[in-house]
Amino acid sequence: MKSAFKAKPPRYPNAWEDFPAGAHIQQAISAVCSDYSQRIFGYHFAKVGTLSASIKLTNSPIRHQINYVPQWLAGYGNNTVENPNSSTSDANKNSPLSKDCMASNNPAQRLTHFADESYVVGQSHRLPFAENSIDGFLLANELDFAQDPHEILREVDRAITQNGYLIISGFNPLSLAGIAKLLPVKRNNILHDARFFTSYRIKDWLQLLGFEIVEQRQVLFSTLFFQHKWQGAAKLQHYLSTYFPWCSAVYVILAKKRVIPMTAIKPSRKLKPQFSAVGASARTSMSVSSNK
Repeated sequence: MKSAFKAKPPRYPNAWEDFPAGAHIQQAISAVCSDYSQRIFGYHFAKVGTLSASIKLTNSPIRHQINYVPQWLAGYGNNTVENPNSSTSDANKNSPLSKDCMASNNPAQRLTHFADESYVVGQSHRLPFAENSIDGFLLANELDFAQDPHEILREVDRAITQNGYLIISGFNPLSLAGIAKLLPVKRNNILHDARFFTSYRIKDWLQLLGFEIVEQRQVLFSTLFFQHKWQGAAKLQHYLSTYFPWCSAVYVILAKKRVIPMTAIKPSRKLKPQFSAVGASARTSMSVSSNK
């Protein structure tokens, strides 16, 4: 098994349009994530990566959603940058950002607002959120383009709340897309840089961090390297998802952070006896000897 750490960082996609079938991948993942997000309650939801930021979770009960991206996204209009040090800024009110991030002047850690969502710029393996502050995380194929996915998962584990939820999607190597990745076709396609971790490996990492796997769904049965006419493939997609779910091109995992509380155990205190049998027998023997 290859190491999770990669010496040379892979190319990072700026949007779903960088993939030949990016629109269909985004649509399939969005449908599953929208269903998962309805089960997640709390105050703050973080979507890590540019691909995650493009997933709209309009049905989520959590209204404050943070898009954590490595660079400014194009096409979002004129975003106004708020001063996080201002006492009137909404970013300071119940913000999950750490105090160091709020007080930092680093342009890589700036908070902007567009519509009802917040945008934070930074690196995925260095989340600026305080410990135990985020109720839900979304990693849409973020681990597939990470140099060290372990660092990202450790940061998520640090920032997520107890009983918080994590949604992860990834490319399945045991699929037609995984086979096409090994072939010398379209070498300039960014899918060749994807890591293609198996879902079993991702779930093993999550369980080591104390996550419980709640559900996993398999979507899309295609090579993903070519444009396809998907209109007539609905029956084929349904057939493959029913009888061959393991060969899907994309999987989506829902995991829940489990923290076992510590229960205090009362010390067992033994009552000291009022008298000792040995002492009483000794006193009796002494009295008998004295009478003699």
